[in-house]
Amino acid sequence: MENFFTRYTDSGAVFPSFPIVQHNCLGSWDVFLSLFHSFTVLPHPPLLVAIQDPPSRRSVLPTFPGFMSFAPPPPGRPRVAIYVSRTLNHHLSCSTVFHESSDMISVDVFSPEGLFGSPHRSLRITSVYLLPTNSPPYRSVSPERVFSFLS
Repeated sequence: MENFFTRYTDSGAVFPSFPIVQHNCLGSWDVFLSLFHSFTVLPHPPLLVAIQDPPSRRSVLPTFPGFMSFAPPPPGRPRVAIYVSRTLNHHLSCSTVFHESSDMISVDVFSPEGLFGSPHRSLRITSVYLLPTNSPPYRSVSPERVFSFLS
């Protein structure tokens, strides 16, 4: 397992690696496809991709080879999505966590042996879609609300 997450620098230094990408697709299929096609030339493509404003058709997300997609359930068009690399899911246990707000989604990553050579067995990654508003707290999901969902 350690070799899967281990990367080496040119100087020979070793560090744990868990590449994550966050991107706003602006609801565009072209932006989505361009982003995911860019991963095919990377030596270490991302293991998780958090998408804000993903394209969808009838609340169904686009697919891309090598990734599984997750979004909050309907009603309405999803505003957040997480794509999990099949490689990651092969090595670790990943489960989605849905919140009260359809503007949030989380993925719990778990390994009984610990993650990145540490004794910590789990990690939660959360994506939040924030829209600016004209009234306090001036965003659609307040920081207090985000952290109350995570506790």
